[in-house]
Amino acid sequence: MQNLTLSWQSAGAVGAAVYAASVVTRRSGRVGAGLVLRETATVLGLFALWQFAGQLSVMGTDGAVARGEWIWSAERKLGLPSEYTLQQWVLPHPWLVQGANYYYATMHFGAMVALLAWVFLRHRESYAWVRTTLILVTAASLAVQLIPVAPPRLLPDGGMVDTALAYGQSVYGTTVAGLQADSYSAMPSVHVAWCVMVAVAVVRISPSRWRWLVVAHPVVTVAVVLVTANHFWLDGVAAVVLLLLSYLVQWMLRRLVRRRADGGEGRPPRRVADPHTVSEPVG
Repeated sequence: MQNLTLSWQSAGAVGAAVYAASVVTRRSGRVGAGLVLRETATVLGLFALWQFAGQLSVMGTDGAVARGEWIWSAERKLGLPSEYTLQQWVLPHPWLVQGANYYYATMHFGAMVALLAWVFLRHRESYAWVRTTLILVTAASLAVQLIPVAPPRLLPDGGMVDTALAYGQSVYGTTVAGLQADSYSAMPSVHVAWCVMVAVAVVRISPSRWRWLVVAHPVVTVAVVLVTANHFWLDGVAAVVLLLLSYLVQWMLRRLVRRRADGGEGRPPRRVADPHTVSEPVG
């Protein structure tokens, strides 16, 4: 079965082509379409950076399994549900396993592109916030991933099945460009960071009463990353913490900008009486 993921070279090349198309489109007078293409190129660039950074590390990969085993042990001490048990519920249903593998390989990127296109075209005033959040949380996640951590599927004593590999759907095998994505970037889960970000953005921006249905996306994604043995619970927790920090950074920066605009103290300008104004006596 053909792998659906892109290597960093493929994503980078496609992103460069899309960006070039955006320049040509804007110069031809179709500014709106050109801007959409430019933002698509931005997402492809982030995806390429994510794929490339996964092949880098500030430590050797020799300790990746040990760090994964430590996370596994810490989760048991915290009383978190076992990823192994969750996977055992799914394994007897091949259609469900293959669906989870496809969801893992495609939906994190597809949902993010759909979000950016929707916000850009329908809610332009919120686009800067969404794009800045995406850049901050992705950059923070990549920085943490410089420390290699093995996922549950690579723990020798974990007993978990690499479901994508078993069905020929692994994004960590041969890609469409003939290269291999990194297998030791489990912590944190960028999949979880992006899906929660999508849900938060839709709930905050959309006026529709149906907007809460988007919460199904992070719920399904978390289930998928666990049953496919690609991530631990704590990988998702770390991702959500980084997402919250990205929101906090933006809130603090906006507050700082407002304070400076108000004179540095966050107070409205002091009113000074006009000395040429004569008040009339009352009565």
